[in-house]
Amino acid sequence: MTTEAPEAGTITMYSTSWCGYCRRLKSQLDREGITYREVNIEEHPESADFVESVNQGNRTVPTVLFPDGSAATNPSLAEVVERLGA
Repeated sequence: MTTEAPEAGTITMYSTSWCGYCRRLKSQLDREGITYREVNIEEHPESADFVESVNQGNRTVPTVLFPDGSAATNPSLAEVVERLGA
């Protein structure tokens, strides 16, 4: 599993199957037509290393990776839109 920055205009969202905040953000992204790739850290445990690296050792989701290589933990839809420049 790669942790390369996504293409411009898209995000990568690290999640788990049980995370309510992840489900909420996914539904908001779908509603707004924002493209994303979802990586479930339970199904791809190696991706949890990236999540931990940007969350002071915690496996906090959703963690979003932006095209510029920066990350945000549990961002609002407004923050995602702003950071994508949409």
